[in-house]
Amino acid sequence: MSDLRLTHIGGPTVLIEVGGWRLLTDPTFDPPGRKYNFGWGTGSVKLAGPAIAASELGRIDAVLLTHDHHDDNLDPAGRALLSQVGTVVTTVSGSDRLGGQTRGLEPWATTVLEARGRAPIEITATPCRHGPPLSRPLVGDVVGFALSWTGQEHGMVWISGDTVLYDGVRQVANRLQVEVALLHLGGVQFPVTGPVRYTLTAKDAVELCRLIRPRIAIPIHYEGWKHFKQGREAIEREFARAPEDIRRQIRWLPLGVETEIAG
Repeated sequence: MSDLRLTHIGGPTVLIEVGGWRLLTDPTFDPPGRKYNFGWGTGSVKLAGPAIAASELGRIDAVLLTHDHHDDNLDPAGRALLSQVGTVVTTVSGSDRLGGQTRGLEPWATTVLEARGRAPIEITATPCRHGPPLSRPLVGDVVGFALSWTGQEHGMVWISGDTVLYDGVRQVANRLQVEVALLHLGGVQFPVTGPVRYTLTAKDAVELCRLIRPRIAIPIHYEGWKHFKQGREAIEREFARAPEDIRRQIRWLPLGVETEIAG
């Protein structure tokens, strides 16, 4: 995986470059300051803009969209970008809403990206639950993504998606070998629902790393929005209490800087 390069643009948005492919996760490119309504009394304010503007990205071959119906994963500027992308992979319900060149996947379904002169990339959707039990009718469908290609020596690249820690996510440990895990953290909460959480906390991430055993675990989706309740400092405090083998797995990406993930 020596040619895998990752650029954390902000929030859940990461540019993944490998084998000539340029893939983008959950495009969020609005400037800061705007308030967003997520429905059912929930909402947030964007506190930080992207480290790289959408206009500076260059060619994007595909967007991996964990869900389309919350602006912190697909804001208006990110939505405008979709029309310039050849393929969008997302949930089945999201594909129905977006139309166009979208591929909707149920959990554990797969699709393949193919192009002349490049090795194909297989994309497997993985389960997510974006809130407490029975919350799906309110919060909607979300998926994560596992990426595999010829030549991977130590496992897949896995994007957790917006999810809490539950049995569906734990299945990843049993079904996939993961080398690099991009973990959507932030411990999301809203005043209207009190202590209920909608994404992984740092403590959850430690447990997930214990189960999945990635070689590298990269926190994303922890900064830039008011409803993210665990920022980097709080996450680092929790990670500092983790066993040494898990602490060695954690790698922070500097915002806006292309980082090679060496095999």
